[in-house]
Amino acid sequence: MITCLIFDLDGTIGNTEPLCLEAFHQALEPWAGRKISDQEIMDAFGPSEEGIIRTLFQDHREEALHDYIQCYKEMHDAICPAPFEGMRELLSWARNQGMHIAMVTGKSKPTSDYTLHQFGIASYFEVVENGIAEKEIKPQGIRSVLEQLGVPAEEALYIGDKPGDIQAAREVGIPIASACWAPDGDEQELREAQPDQLFTSVAQLMDYLQKQVYNRTLAAE
Repeated sequence: MITCLIFDLDGTIGNTEPLCLEAFHQALEPWAGRKISDQEIMDAFGPSEEGIIRTLFQDHREEALHDYIQCYKEMHDAICPAPFEGMRELLSWARNQGMHIAMVTGKSKPTSDYTLHQFGIASYFEVVENGIAEKEIKPQGIRSVLEQLGVPAEEALYIGDKPGDIQAAREVGIPIASACWAPDGDEQELREAQPDQLFTSVAQLMDYLQKQVYNRTLAAE
């Protein structure tokens, strides 16, 4: 029985990774004094944006972080104006079913809050756990969500797009559904990490959840 959905953000709720990369390029390269490759940036993903900046270079970190957040906000509507198709409908349906909805993301609060508000879905999330600069803390974030909402681990479902999301869910002991609906999603990589479920569209996830609710209703009759 699923009573709580816990979402990742980048690549799961919306295709925000290209926005993140472009904001990093525009904000950080003037301070770094060199070109920074996409791969360098992606290799540093895990902690919050402040942690990514710490990994990439040593000086002007506060200024670079300020510029990154500004660039992220200024380019948001042009690069990523809406969540993935069907996401708003899924969130609305889940709330109408009485499910808890939460988020655990490595993003910082300023950028995750901005994205959720720009997408018009901030009100759906009862709890949002953000990343920190020092390291990736998704398992701790998931545990915090379960504790705050009073949800047993077996009744939650974490939904994320990276193998690291599978590892985080396994560490906590909750079911994990891999979201492989972003344009750059790597289905083979995700399957090799052995999630409990893998979906290539938001519609597939919706269908799965609706069947879970239907089966629960039949069992209760």
